[in-house]
Amino acid sequence: MIKNIIKTTVALSLAATMAYGANGARLNVIKGDVGEKYEHLLSESLEKDVGFSISDPHERINDAYAKRYGNKTDPDYDKDWARNLDNLGFFSMTNDKAMHSILKIAPEVAGFAPFNLLAYKKADEDKTYIGHLDPTTMLNIVGTTDKKAREDFIKSFDPLDKWVQDKLGGKVEVATFDALPARTMMQFEIQFERPADLADYIDEFQEGFEEKFEDKKYIIAGYKNYKETYEDLGMDFEEYDAFFVYSLCHFTFSYSIFNKGRPDNGIFAPCSMYMYIKKDTNTLVVGMPTLANWIAVTNIKDPVKIQWVKKIDTQIISLMKELGAKEI
Repeated sequence: MIKNIIKTTVALSLAATMAYGANGARLNVIKGDVGEKYEHLLSESLEKDVGFSISDPHERINDAYAKRYGNKTDPDYDKDWARNLDNLGFFSMTNDKAMHSILKIAPEVAGFAPFNLLAYKKADEDKTYIGHLDPTTMLNIVGTTDKKAREDFIKSFDPLDKWVQDKLGGKVEVATFDALPARTMMQFEIQFERPADLADYIDEFQEGFEEKFEDKKYIIAGYKNYKETYEDLGMDFEEYDAFFVYSLCHFTFSYSIFNKGRPDNGIFAPCSMYMYIKKDTNTLVVGMPTLANWIAVTNIKDPVKIQWVKKIDTQIISLMKELGAKEI
């Protein structure tokens, strides 16, 4: 009874937050171009200092945009190309030890684990932005209502935010938004016949998943296997027979958003799609935040960008159904 009361209270608080406004992103705005300094700090002291580890970093994505969309000899050359960014870097990270107890009771939090500690510098500004989506908003998007999971997840960001402030300084700016979209998550289940060796099914599914998405020009921008992570750390994770997260990116979509006026939307990128199988079950559970959250949280008004977001949301759902997934 008490658990139900707590769950209801958190849900009502969450709904109130969505109705009356919330913090969208926390960004340190730092004078000059500190991209190289930031990357050095990430590799040299981040994990040692605050326990966050980086997986699949993507530095200077702006250079890749120039090489592809700003190159007249490339088939994807954009006649409207302009070098709008001096730097754009995605740094997917997690605090694995902090996430251990959270994922046991709230696996959906993996929709933002890894999350991106974004860095960008516009070409027409002499300042660098470094920051992330607000952790409370992350939890509201994925729908986590467990009180302890929420408290622990939010608290885990405190040392990271202090680390960025201490190492890089700058003025902290908090972007706000009015309300989340009606549908914040896409969620699926895939029923399967469990083989003697579960790894056989996982290998087959992952091969088909990666091929289908890559055929539609998505990039597998990262992959994290939590079962292996916790085995390596000597921490039990027996609630799940499998638990992994794909980081997905559609390069042309990202270029059309980030290089065309909205690099701040990179706080959502790459998209984390989590997949897990609970112990002794034959159901693969899949979830990912909808890209409609981008429109709401970062106040996108451009109809071209909105159309892109809707296209990607629709396409991802369609591709998952082609893989045998049922929406839940």
